[in-house]
Amino acid sequence: MGIDATFMGSVGVVLFRGAIKGVNLLWRFIETENHETYIKGIDELKQQGWQILGIVCDGKNLPLGEKLNLPVQMCHFHQQQIVRRYLTLRPRREASKQLKQISNLLPKTTEEKFNLLLDAWYLRWAEFLKEKTNVSGTTKWFYTHKRIRSAYRSLRTNLPFLFTFEHQRKLGIKFPNTNNSVEGFFSNLKKKVNLHQGLRLDRKLTLIHQIIAKKAPEI
Repeated sequence: MGIDATFMGSVGVVLFRGAIKGVNLLWRFIETENHETYIKGIDELKQQGWQILGIVCDGKNLPLGEKLNLPVQMCHFHQQQIVRRYLTLRPRREASKQLKQISNLLPKTTEEKFNLLLDAWYLRWAEFLKEKTNVSGTTKWFYTHKRIRSAYRSLRTNLPFLFTFEHQRKLGIKFPNTNNSVEGFFSNLKKKVNLHQGLRLDRKLTLIHQIIAKKAPEI
């Protein structure tokens, strides 16, 4: 199941979407996004009789897996976005180029191969990552290659959640490795809502509800 939230002006929506069949199971209007909203939503779905096999989410919702005792998959697209933010689309340093290439392999490789590539990259660039720059006139310093360090740390920290789909598929469970189902729906939702600029808040909420409900499972 894919989970995420989006905001359209002052209106926020959290969505619980069946990632395999592409149906909207539950949605709620929110003012702020927090873990409690997701926990309540998943509990509600369980009470309705839905079997939740796992969740696909972005990095900020990874702790939900432990809280809910569910397998959690970090969306590959979101992970690659994080790396691109730190390294840019066209990095110039060789270390950055190599790390970005490794990140690009996420959807195409296995956990074992990805681990080997990441380990090999770190062994080659470990000393480079430790380089420091002193602040003139003070005893302070900072890591010279902060952005590359952050990109690597993101991949290393999220690694336990990047190949959950692989383990689940070995168990015979069809499990996506991206949250594209939710992201794609949100993109379409915003386009439709933007066609109706100037709506009163109550009518805007009704419109959003109707659009989401059209993709709800038939009962």
